[in-house]
Amino acid sequence: MFYMKLTQQDMARILDIDARTLRNWRKNKPKLYDIVMKGFAVDKAIDESKKNYENLRDMVGTKNS
Repeated sequence: MFYMKLTQQDMARILDIDARTLRNWRKNKPKLYDIVMKGFAVDKAIDESKKNYENLRDMVGTKNS
């Protein structure tokens, strides 16, 4: 999954919850909200690493995965 700048609505859709639930977690369950946000950050970092790997692979001209 490639992440640009996700809105709370986008994140809620991905999590299959209502955006209000996500906002409630942020307000009333900050530790849960933090875990969820860290999960999105990890996914984004993985996607960026994959893209960087592909760019480097293209630069050196190999197509091995």
